[in-house]
Amino acid sequence: MQPIDYIVLFIYFAVMAGIGFWLMRKQKRQEDFFMGGRSFGKLMQTFAAFGAGTGSADPVNTARGTFNNGMSGMWGVMYWLFVTPVYWVSAVWYRRMRCLTLGDWFVERYESKKIGVAYALFGCFYYMVYGAMLFTAIGKVAAPLMGDTLFGMPLQYALLPIIAVIVITYGLLGGIAAAYWTDLIQGICIILLSVLLIPFGLKAVSEKFDGEGLMDGFRIMHEQLGEEAFQIIGGSTASEFPIYAIVAIVIINMIGIVLTPHFLVTGGGTAKSETDARVGLVTGNLIKRFCTIGWVITALIVLTLYGSDASLTADADRAWGFATKELLGGLGIGLVGLMVACLLAALMSSVDCYMLVCSGLVVRNIYQPYINPDAGEKESLLVARIVGALVVLGCIVVSLTIYDMFNNLQLTWIVPMLFAAVFWVGMYWRRATTSAAWITFTFCLLFFLILPIAIPKISSGMVNDPNLTSTSHVIRSTVSRPASPLDVSRGKAKTEGERITETKQRGGVALFWTGSVKPVGEEKLREIERRKVPGGEEVVYEYDCDLVASGRLRIDMLIIDKLGVNLASMNKAAIKTLDLPFATVVPFLVMIIASLLTKPNSKEALDRLYVKMKTPVDSDPANDRAQMELSYAQPDRFDDRKLFQNSNLEFQRPTPLDFWGFIGCFVICFAIIGLAILVSRIGA
Repeated sequence: MQPIDYIVLFIYFAVMAGIGFWLMRKQKRQEDFFMGGRSFGKLMQTFAAFGAGTGSADPVNTARGTFNNGMSGMWGVMYWLFVTPVYWVSAVWYRRMRCLTLGDWFVERYESKKIGVAYALFGCFYYMVYGAMLFTAIGKVAAPLMGDTLFGMPLQYALLPIIAVIVITYGLLGGIAAAYWTDLIQGICIILLSVLLIPFGLKAVSEKFDGEGLMDGFRIMHEQLGEEAFQIIGGSTASEFPIYAIVAIVIINMIGIVLTPHFLVTGGGTAKSETDARVGLVTGNLIKRFCTIGWVITALIVLTLYGSDASLTADADRAWGFATKELLGGLGIGLVGLMVACLLAALMSSVDCYMLVCSGLVVRNIYQPYINPDAGEKESLLVARIVGALVVLGCIVVSLTIYDMFNNLQLTWIVPMLFAAVFWVGMYWRRATTSAAWITFTFCLLFFLILPIAIPKISSGMVNDPNLTSTSHVIRSTVSRPASPLDVSRGKAKTEGERITETKQRGGVALFWTGSVKPVGEEKLREIERRKVPGGEEVVYEYDCDLVASGRLRIDMLIIDKLGVNLASMNKAAIKTLDLPFATVVPFLVMIIASLLTKPNSKEALDRLYVKMKTPVDSDPANDRAQMELSYAQPDRFDDRKLFQNSNLEFQRPTPLDFWGFIGCFVICFAIIGLAILVSRIGA
């Protein structure tokens, strides 16, 4: 980075901090600090949803996935696309809850302040893990630009704390209003980030391979990478995102994302009206999906230009930063600084929201109920600011501990399952009970988080147990094929069309551990099978030596193995995906069965909650309070809209706006996939 790049970064940081100081004087009440007085319209809600939902990890994960899998790698981020129609419905929930935190809703639904404490702790842990992924992305991108060290220490240990201080400064001074105003600016930066590298990259591709202009770069990419790299759904056996994996990821995130704490804020709770909530949440998330296509094009350019670079092959998380350095670094006009500022915008627009949400959870559901019930507004805001700072510091600690993008990402899919069944069943079924909620939460906490870590610690010999260190089969394929232009550029052949022989290895994936399984000493393999493939043959092996495992124990995979499923014959994507159906279905079964076996909640509390969720929001606060008083006095006033009359199920008949909005969202989702397919055919 050159001096002009640092000047650009300084200006960016100064503007963000200035917004925080500007809005600090307006933060007098908790509702101002946490919810902005519920005064935001469609524009601010759109960029709040876009900013909070678009982190620095997204372009980096897209680049990593595309570098390793071709265009199907976009599903590392694009899997959120088909969750979007659910947002058209859920935005109304968040506005009708009329709560300051989602923890308040759990307290009200289950008549338990303690469950609010559990949810607050869950929220803080979740955002430390998710925020850590965003900080890790910044470190991965910055390394090629700034070097591996800063101030004499490893880059991430110096850079990430500096970024954390900036986020804490403007977010904790100005509250959610500052976060929304900065999100508006940062949203524009993120859109710029999505297209900034493309023209420079296409120019570099065209020049390197004697093309005839920018658009000719697309034709060259097809020639150099092959058509398999442009498949939207992974067709290769090595792909991380075959169709079944995409479906499983979409479902688990559709169930889990709506109960994450920040959705009460950016999902509609801060909006003036239900329409503002809906339009803002859906539009903000759809903008992100269009940006994803820009990230994919950039990643394909990187793969074409630098696919043989050893540092990227070893750590594809660095691909975005590497491309920035190579394509923009020599221009000397501040574009590298602008790119880093855009990535920081993606991080800060998410983390600022997360820390404020965690502040609200701790103040509302822990501090005020249990530590100081008489805390005033000034004291509560002070505690909120302290908690927010601690959450961001927690993100830094988790980031420096794991420092791996995909492992962070997979963990964020599982953590929401702690409360997923508790939320969904409680939202639509009166029979869901407090005891069942605790049973389900405890089961998920033990089964998915605590026991997978604790059991190997208690029984250290498990990591060497031959019955537990099994892997999928190791497969070596030897294939003869004609050399492509990319093979020539990488030194694998002298001329295009020359016959070359390639040997590739896949498999050896740990079956019962989230990490890897490696030989203790010399690697020994035992041949199982030989089989013919087009152009050559594959040899199937299994390990014939002592192995040692790492990571968390996958208890669900042990159960699946006992059911007789042949895990060893599966590929990596299948093995990694098997966690998801188990984590999706089992908590719901536990919640339903436990509810049927335990004491129901009080009818009075349930009546108040469900009639509130059915009462449309009036944008005028006084009128809204009057409507709520009428609803509390007549809790059956909307029962004529129940889909299942005289039952414990609280599904409502959809309005025309509900129905057509939901269908319209699906149409747009398929249109975006169509756009991605069109992009994949440019130059084909």
